[in-house]
Amino acid sequence: MTGQAPRVSFEFFPPKSEAMAARLWETVERLEPMQPAFVSVTYGAGGSTRERTHDTVKRIAQETSLRPAGHLTCVSATKEEVLSVADQYWLAGVKHIVALRGDPPAGMGAKFEPHPGGFRDAVDLVRGLREHRPELGKCFEISVSCYPELHPESRGWEAEIAYLKAKQDAGADRAITQFFFEPDVYLRFLDKARAGGVTMPIVPGIMLQPNFRGLHRISGLCGATIPDWLADLYDGLDEDEETRELVTANVAADLCRKLSEEGVEDFHFYTLNRAGLALSTCRLLGLKPRPAQAA
Repeated sequence: MTGQAPRVSFEFFPPKSEAMAARLWETVERLEPMQPAFVSVTYGAGGSTRERTHDTVKRIAQETSLRPAGHLTCVSATKEEVLSVADQYWLAGVKHIVALRGDPPAGMGAKFEPHPGGFRDAVDLVRGLREHRPELGKCFEISVSCYPELHPESRGWEAEIAYLKAKQDAGADRAITQFFFEPDVYLRFLDKARAGGVTMPIVPGIMLQPNFRGLHRISGLCGATIPDWLADLYDGLDEDEETRELVTANVAADLCRKLSEEGVEDFHFYTLNRAGLALSTCRLLGLKPRPAQAA
């Protein structure tokens, strides 16, 4: 680790029910003292949790000291509908957008078809946000996604880097990677991106998923490699949740430490609404909660 403590951000899983929304809010409250750079709440497949996600993001802006980032996708919505959500975010105090193409309504792995009146892809969405109502569009902070390993839909590294560069040129401020488990995966990708003219920050996405079967399924859909050593660590732990969580926190912290030694200072945690696991990982990195500042 370098002498400077890392900066972290948290991503939360979309609530599919009122009970899950309550659990999500508990997670938000427990992680607020960590004072992350920002937090975000994803959509379900095909935008299936869109309204509940929007409501949660706006509540975070209005009831906590956190800086929420609102997810926007191109799925199942016209340009006008998407930009209207951006307006609502701004009015609610949300000044950061995570602009994504989004997963098809049938889920990851299905063929994506743009909405007839919607944005074609993430580049089109970022450009649309920047051009929409100049007093807003130029002020939003915009994050986009990227893949440090080729995902199933990819047409190769040249196309992948060119697409990321196009997001930057359209107005993106930073990219956040899909999860990975080997430092070299990120470092090689960073070299490719810089060689291709991508100069914006590329923040590594760190997965906190102690359910190995679930992790294996998600990895297969997005093209993330699970190393043999990681599979060995979880072997035989299907019925031992406590040990799986210990393994997960230490694996994540070790990855962050190795990347920190290479000069990486920012990390984005996919928390899956597991506040305790996120707090354990932060503690292993030397991060401690801080009392809220007086208003």
